[in-house]
Amino acid sequence: MLAEDGVLLREGLVGLLARFGHRVVAAVGDAGALHAAVAGHAPDIVITDVRMPPGQTDEGLRAAVALRGERPGLPVLVLSQYVQRSYAAQLLDSGTGAGVGYLLKDRIGQVEEFVEAVAAVAAGGTVVDPEVVRRLLSRRRDPLERLTPREREVLALIAEGRSNAAICRALAVSEAAVGKHIGNILMKLDLPPAEDTHRRVLAVLEFLRA
Repeated sequence: MLAEDGVLLREGLVGLLARFGHRVVAAVGDAGALHAAVAGHAPDIVITDVRMPPGQTDEGLRAAVALRGERPGLPVLVLSQYVQRSYAAQLLDSGTGAGVGYLLKDRIGQVEEFVEAVAAVAAGGTVVDPEVVRRLLSRRRDPLERLTPREREVLALIAEGRSNAAICRALAVSEAAVGKHIGNILMKLDLPPAEDTHRRVLAVLEFLRA
């Protein structure tokens, strides 16, 4: 399901997703139509712009959050022209935090990364644009003060949706070292016992809410 008020971008995304084997069951241009389309099609993932008619403020985001409230677990990938910290926090506060993504529209130009993000969110992952992560890192984050600089790097890469193997490559360290850093992060954030995947999502939420 695709919601984007810009006709050219909307049609371009439909073609791009189709090229990579995805079927867009509906492509709409406003939040009201998005609600109706989701009710009629029960999509595997919703990709939506933040700013949409009629107000061109945060209609797309509010629709996404409302849909996740109505349909827990509905994967949603939000696209935004700008870094808006509150937008990311609102989205990630919806549901359990699993199956959500926040990307800047510039990321669409990096086709493979964008398509990988769509697949990751549809599978229940959490993907956050690196620029959003960078902006958040520049702010004071009390819950993260216990983390070392390297642990913050690892958590930032987790927030981007990177696997352990990808983190190894990005930081040029061993998988054992990455596993140790992740274990320390989860312990220092006092996360409750849970499956590893869910705890990683909780860690990302702590990172973005801080």
